[in-house]
Amino acid sequence: MPSASVTSNRARRSKRRIIRRSGISSRAIPSLNSNPDVSDESLGSVQAPSIPLPLLASNNPCSSTAAHSSASNASLASTSGGHTSASSISIPSALSVPAASASTPNLNIVTSCSTNDILNPNHVSPSNHVNNSSSDSNDSSGGSSGSNIGNINNSSPHQPPYDLRRKSPHCDPYTASNLVAGSAGGCSSQHCTISSLTSSNASFLSISGQQSSSSHTFCNAASYSPATLSSSTSSSSSCSSLANNTVGNSSTFGSTFSSSMLPARKRPRRSTYSVSECGVGNIASHYLQYELPDEVLLTIFAYLKEKDLCRVAQVCKRFHSIANDGKLWKTMYQRLFEYDLPLFRHGPGKFDIVPLDECEYDNPWKESFKQLHRGVHVRPSFQDIYVDSLSGRNITCVDTLQAALSLGGDNPIIFLHAGTYVGELLIIDNNAEIIGAAAGNIAENVILESDRESTVVFVEGAQHSYLGYVTLKFAPDVGGSSAPHHKHYCLEVKDNSSPTVDHCIIRSLSAVGAAVCVNGAGAEPFIRGCDISDCENVGLYVTDYAHGTYEDNEICRNALAGIWVKNFANPIMRRNHIHHGRDVGIFTFDNGLGYFEANDIHNNRIAGFEVKAGANPTVVHCEIHHGQTGGIYVHENGQGQFIENKIHMNNFAGVWITSNSNPTIRRNEIYNGHQGGVYIFGEGRGLIEHNNIYGNALAGIQIRTNSDPIVRHNKIHHGQHGGIYVHEKGQGLIEENEVYANSLAGVWITTGSTPVLRRNRIHSGKQVGVYFYDNGHGRLEDNDIFNHLYSGVQIRTGSNPVIKGNKIWGGQNGGVLVYNGGLGHLENNEIFDNAMAGVWIKTDSNPTLRRNKIYDGRDGGICIFNGGKGVLEENDICRNAQAGVLISTQSHPVLRRNRIFDGLAAGVEITNNATATLEHNQIFNNRFGGLCLASGVHPICRGNKIFNNQDAVEKAVSNGQCLYKISSYTSFPMHDFYRCRTCNTTDRNAICVNCIKTCHAGHDIEFIRHDRFFCDCGAGTLNNQCQLQGEPTQDTDTLYDSSPPIESHTLMKHGDSEEIKISLNIKERATVNILFL
Repeated sequence: MPSASVTSNRARRSKRRIIRRSGISSRAIPSLNSNPDVSDESLGSVQAPSIPLPLLASNNPCSSTAAHSSASNASLASTSGGHTSASSISIPSALSVPAASASTPNLNIVTSCSTNDILNPNHVSPSNHVNNSSSDSNDSSGGSSGSNIGNINNSSPHQPPYDLRRKSPHCDPYTASNLVAGSAGGCSSQHCTISSLTSSNASFLSISGQQSSSSHTFCNAASYSPATLSSSTSSSSSCSSLANNTVGNSSTFGSTFSSSMLPARKRPRRSTYSVSECGVGNIASHYLQYELPDEVLLTIFAYLKEKDLCRVAQVCKRFHSIANDGKLWKTMYQRLFEYDLPLFRHGPGKFDIVPLDECEYDNPWKESFKQLHRGVHVRPSFQDIYVDSLSGRNITCVDTLQAALSLGGDNPIIFLHAGTYVGELLIIDNNAEIIGAAAGNIAENVILESDRESTVVFVEGAQHSYLGYVTLKFAPDVGGSSAPHHKHYCLEVKDNSSPTVDHCIIRSLSAVGAAVCVNGAGAEPFIRGCDISDCENVGLYVTDYAHGTYEDNEICRNALAGIWVKNFANPIMRRNHIHHGRDVGIFTFDNGLGYFEANDIHNNRIAGFEVKAGANPTVVHCEIHHGQTGGIYVHENGQGQFIENKIHMNNFAGVWITSNSNPTIRRNEIYNGHQGGVYIFGEGRGLIEHNNIYGNALAGIQIRTNSDPIVRHNKIHHGQHGGIYVHEKGQGLIEENEVYANSLAGVWITTGSTPVLRRNRIHSGKQVGVYFYDNGHGRLEDNDIFNHLYSGVQIRTGSNPVIKGNKIWGGQNGGVLVYNGGLGHLENNEIFDNAMAGVWIKTDSNPTLRRNKIYDGRDGGICIFNGGKGVLEENDICRNAQAGVLISTQSHPVLRRNRIFDGLAAGVEITNNATATLEHNQIFNNRFGGLCLASGVHPICRGNKIFNNQDAVEKAVSNGQCLYKISSYTSFPMHDFYRCRTCNTTDRNAICVNCIKTCHAGHDIEFIRHDRFFCDCGAGTLNNQCQLQGEPTQDTDTLYDSSPPIESHTLMKHGDSEEIKISLNIKERATVNILFL
């Protein structure tokens, strides 16, 4: 059994005792003077005879720890320092207890344990199955152990949860009768020394001894008597000395310790042990384990090293709990590692700093120590705190990182402490793990700097190496260095290496190259949490078939691109923050690849993401915004897949595609751009599908200069301009999109463009649905075009689209407007429920309408005027509120094989010097008549069938009714109309024949002509009351005229060849066509 040796020397109370281990042998313990710091003279006053005293838990009946539990374990020294013998635990004699307290023994307890037992926070001796209830602390202060001990003692009254003090369950060792040396069977195997020491501040019990055999001695309070003492003197000369000393001081011990301190439930059992089973060591052991205050033990333990703490934790349950106190381990941990929070190593190259409130361990400081204690420390001038021969601490500490790499073997863990390390050439070809160690911001306080070669280079062999929490600087042009450099990188990862670079700060002041370069086949680093900023070149450069994973990095304010990917490199980049660069954010070119996910890219001077020259990246779930130019720029045969990104608030277009590039833009949200959403030009292509494009200042999608994309399944809405703009010979397939609520036209097609629009829903626009102008062409097939403020489709100035199979309805103006020389081929369309004419043809326009259904219009079916032409063949025109076909003002269309029926006015009306060719049409069941011709109109009619029309005008005239009764102000029946000079009617007024006969009988009247009008007398707009009509109505000229009436000058003949030359305004519906560019 190893011995325990105690001394009390007040002159040396501030220094740690250094006492050699004693082996299990019969030789005497080495002199206490083996400590070179203590002189023989200073120790002479405390020497005492040797008397057996078993202090360890295995010899103490008051402790439940078995002796064999520690003997079977290996020492921690064998795993970290190379020592195989057990280490002793030394407690400085300077520690004292106030005189009012019980005497405090100063102990050296020697035991052994395995590495796992020493550093396992949950380890308890086999017979003590208890939980670790150590307390922790968030105190991050470092410094020496002495200062931390002061923090412990100066805190508020200590009430730890591990206060396990209790009385002995077997005996009362504090009576005078128990102060004996042993018996005939016990003292023969032990030598003990008990010295009673006093001073002005404290009393100490100094106990030293050496065990020469493996037998154990137990004590029994009932077996001691003065006679027993005298009978034991024959075994050793020291026994009489002990007996005399003990008997002489029995009154002192009796007054200090009494059996009355035992609670009733802990009273000792009687007559259990014999005299030979007792030893005086039970006195100190019992007091130390059950009576000494926790605060004192915490203060003592604060002087211990990690191995000593682990060994005393195996003595008993109480020591186990106190030795696992969080503040004890935090103080020691921060002195060695400097971290403010515990660092955990979950595996090779996997380090993590965890806040205390998120730790899963009861004592995170001890657990971190257990995981990291084998590391090599680079900390100049601090080697003395990492080596301690007394406690067995032997942690490697060197001055340079090169030395640490050479000493650490193939897989070293190296802790690089605070400081600046300049000029170290670091080429790493093994699995070294290098991590910064400092308080505060770790990386900012640990700096590696170079001005010649690359600061750190990983080469083949660095498959699982690690570099973390340091600052890397490359400054070849700073500091007056004139040394040439052919490397232009701060961090370089070469072929067949795959290191982990974690939470580093990387700065390069070289005007060429890049801060980080990953190049070569097999180069596959994992770079995460790094800050690559304020570099005078490219931030991250991945090239030449390199791969790698790059996550959660901050890449900003670099002079060139934040990231370059080139030459078939294929990195994975996730959750990086790339912003405020003085060039592009991410640049992939020369066949670069890559997978970019959930990156935040913003405020870069050029595009957020640029793709060029055959590059083909995949970009998903990124946010690309607030670019000083565009969001995404794909050019020069670039490709790429851009999926489910948010692209917004860029100064130019959200996406640019040009020069034969062919990317896929899919399921993105492209909104609130300061210009357009997607801009395709210069023979660009691309697949634009399932995107949500809205709120942009210019067109949602713009296609020009021979570009030919596929645009489908997008929502393009609420733009401040138009929806889709195709111009300058633009092409493209535009299908199954929803285009709505845009400020200008839903789709613009102009200047020689020929797109194909199929199965789109174009609706609810604030102007036109689809607008063809200035030679715009293309095909409009199977679209739904509805609810626009202006016409659903407008065609003008030489445009000649094919409009086929569409539904054009619900417009607040007309359905289709063809004007100013517009052309077009309209076939098999449904045009219905528009507020004005289904189709308007005017001003020298000449479209072709075949097999369309034009019905349920709130005005006429087809209106042709102002020189309009056109060919109308095989159309069904029915159930319109006004004339099925109205031809006016010098227009001359051709109508063949049409069916015009069930109209609420006339079937065909021709007026105002217009003419037409009518061939083989069927005109039937119209209310006002089949074919109504104004004065002077002579159309060409061949093979028409006009039948079963209701002729409501002639019937009303025959019945003496006012024509207003059948027309109201919404229709214009064709009949004779007059003017009353007596009533002083103006040229804008017309009076039907029955009102002339009845209401204006005897007045001076004048015949005007046979034409379209409603009766102003019946409408109540004249001074006299109409006698054929009911209540007068307001003048509604302006309600149904969408433009001022058209002026015309006509010469008419009436009665006996009387010629009346007049000038009047003909009320004729027209539209206000507000066009826009």
